[in-house]
Amino acid sequence: MGAKYELRGDVAVITLDNPPVNGLGYDTRRETSAGIDRAMDDAAVRAVVITGGGRAFSGGADIREFGTPKALGEPNLHSLIRQIENAPKPVVAAINGTCMGGGLELALATHYRLAAMGVDIALPEVNLGLLPGAGGTQRLPRTVGVETALNMIVSGKPVKSDVLGALPGQQLLARLTGDDVVEAAVQFARERAAEHAGGKPLPLVRDLVATHPNAEAYFQFARNMVKGMAKNLPAPPRCVDAVEASVARSFEEGLAYERRIFLGLMVTPESKALRHAFFAERAAGKIADVPDDTPRRRIDSVAVVGAGTMGGGIAMSFLDAGIPVTILETKPEALERGVATMRKNYEAQVRKDKLKQDKCDARMALLKTTLAYEDIAGADLVIEAVFEDMDVKESVFRKLDAVMKPGAILASNTSTLDVDRIAAFTRRPQDVLGTHFFSPANVMKLLEVVRGKATAKDVLATVMALAKKIRKTAVVSGVCDGFIGNRMLEQYGRQAGFLLDEGGTPQQIDKAIEKFGFAMGPFRMFDLAGNDIGWAIRKRRYVEYPDMRYSKTFDLVCEAGRFGQKTGAGWYDYQPGKRDAIASPLVEDLIAGQRQALGITARRIGDDEIVHRLVYALVNEAAKILAEGIAGKASDIDMVYLTGYGFPLFRGGPMCYADTQGLFNVVQTMKRFARNPLDDEAFWQPAPLLARLAAEGKTFNP
Repeated sequence: MGAKYELRGDVAVITLDNPPVNGLGYDTRRETSAGIDRAMDDAAVRAVVITGGGRAFSGGADIREFGTPKALGEPNLHSLIRQIENAPKPVVAAINGTCMGGGLELALATHYRLAAMGVDIALPEVNLGLLPGAGGTQRLPRTVGVETALNMIVSGKPVKSDVLGALPGQQLLARLTGDDVVEAAVQFARERAAEHAGGKPLPLVRDLVATHPNAEAYFQFARNMVKGMAKNLPAPPRCVDAVEASVARSFEEGLAYERRIFLGLMVTPESKALRHAFFAERAAGKIADVPDDTPRRRIDSVAVVGAGTMGGGIAMSFLDAGIPVTILETKPEALERGVATMRKNYEAQVRKDKLKQDKCDARMALLKTTLAYEDIAGADLVIEAVFEDMDVKESVFRKLDAVMKPGAILASNTSTLDVDRIAAFTRRPQDVLGTHFFSPANVMKLLEVVRGKATAKDVLATVMALAKKIRKTAVVSGVCDGFIGNRMLEQYGRQAGFLLDEGGTPQQIDKAIEKFGFAMGPFRMFDLAGNDIGWAIRKRRYVEYPDMRYSKTFDLVCEAGRFGQKTGAGWYDYQPGKRDAIASPLVEDLIAGQRQALGITARRIGDDEIVHRLVYALVNEAAKILAEGIAGKASDIDMVYLTGYGFPLFRGGPMCYADTQGLFNVVQTMKRFARNPLDDEAFWQPAPLLARLAAEGKTFNP
């Protein structure tokens, strides 16, 4: 892996060769640099073309080298860019495919750029809490204009080459071609070599001028817009500063300014958290004992048992990916209602111009319905999405075991129940696993893949690969009550209840955790999910774990019939057709009555205490989950909470946040909470793994 060198007559072609996206790793940079030197030293070579192997020009930095000495090895990207700019012979970029990040910065260093039609071009560094660090903020505005460049840099979103090539006055792309872009670039390079043979200077992007007719007003407007959108992220506003420098400063001054900003952002906790999340998402698909080359089963058709909210959302996830689905229900009216809801959801997307009518029709055409188990017997994968009750699950899986073809994968969408018990209802436990989707299933990214003790490795590998196809972030969990996410959430909820007993209100607790960055506070979340779900779990807990404490207020709210948004009343009141959470005098009375019954005088609780009691409740339970092997690695737990539970992305997940705070400090804070006479002292005993890592000065995430 690196770069290939070949001659096409008097033109040298250097092909970046570092699959899958030709990341600009050390070997690729070194061999590209050597290729340029070779071409410059060869009198028979009149020009150079740089292109990418496969379907990408370059996706930028090689993430496999992040944090290693190779990432800083010379030639670094800055050195390679200078070498290309200073080349005495024309260097042409043939952008054959995806061109992003450092790949685009490399292309901007060449003297001319050609691109295939429909290629994605982007500077996505902002998604890692950074800005382009190799001249992107200075060169791109000089080629496509200040406003287009700033929009690309602040959003990080790709723009098609034909869109950029059509911009008035753009100097990014010399030509667009629908044919062989490399061959077109070779011919173009030959022509430019002849043009410059007499000593005419080669064009450099650095020599162009970035201007804006109302620069001061525009950048102030941009700052105001970005400030409102960026919230807790420092990189977007700094992108504005750097692009402004392309207008207000010389090129070299702007380049130095960009570098200072880049290095400053690198050490921010927000960027560290975003980079952690980036790597964690990719690491989630790596399972220690399931090699990448594990054979996978073919999944050409899927069946879903249950047409309720969850079943319909699961079906849509597969339909969106072009996979045929048969949905099974026991009653015609339930089936009709489920399909009508799916159609309504698709039609809403069409009205909002998020989906074309022909694609809507195509997806619905992939859907079949049935009332008979025999009609789904040929499906490659069947997902059960029925009521969360073991007796109901048993009935379904015994029927599936009787009718499904050999080799079919049998999955349960259970959110808490024992997948090993469910597998035992069949004669094929090796084919059974859990696929815990999150509601709404067609929107939420997280998929907890629950590995039973008998689940075959090829079944696990197949479902993990399938998750990518339906655009889910899949995280493997072992079998335990609640798996990773809901097991942790129970402790989070218990602490929220204790905070109520001691003096907090639902509004204050929600506001504090939302200010910390959560998408939704615990009580708003409980109302959205349905308070009756937690009530059912607690009733089971009272029998299984009679010593486990909960705030009685949870049950009082449910006994009053306040199950959340679906009943128009929960921890908050709701007006018909609206989701606005309105403080409830009745709930305030229930909370006050419970305090009186406990003999508690309400105290003022600060937001910092609220946040850390809730977050460290997650962390402590997560440490137990990690030690038990329920989660394979700490970053998997972070991905569960980032993609399924609204944990703030800029904090990297609960384990990353704990690492950032320092595990010693986390344990000390927990000890302080344990001294609270109204809290549960046993609750705050640090998990053995957490205590050991804190004592050794280590972290959850290496």
